[in-house]
Amino acid sequence: MKKRLLLLGPAVFLLAGILGCASLSDKKQGSTAQSLQAQSILKFGDLPVPAGFKIQAKDSYSFESSGIRVGLLRYQGKASLDQVVNFYKEQMPMYSWTLLNLTEYGDCIMNFEREAESCIVYIAPKGGQATISISLGPKAPVLTKKARPAVK
Repeated sequence: MKKRLLLLGPAVFLLAGILGCASLSDKKQGSTAQSLQAQSILKFGDLPVPAGFKIQAKDSYSFESSGIRVGLLRYQGKASLDQVVNFYKEQMPMYSWTLLNLTEYGDCIMNFEREAESCIVYIAPKGGQATISISLGPKAPVLTKKARPAVK
């Protein structure tokens, strides 16, 4: 009888320890999952956004690998079309972006470029609000055309 108690005692202790650790482990993982939230970092450091504009995470994406960056970032905030256009005219050159052209027809499309990238800023005003869509991608390589013989 004493031998059974001697064998049963450590077995019960070991079993309680394993079950106790398992439940502690689950509690730790649960609390860690609650305190650490996944964060979507969708903005690029060299693409300015006016203060007060919030990213529209469901409508945005970004990708960066081996020096190639691609993204579509959408933001919404309170500002007029003119304020946002002037913001990008002033801010983009500070990040080495060159304005290629600007098209306005109620909305506004601004095309920028630098070394190997192009950026399109599309601004859609609605009331006192504006939605900004920033598209970023690599520039297409310049293809040289072969000279064609003159038509005679």
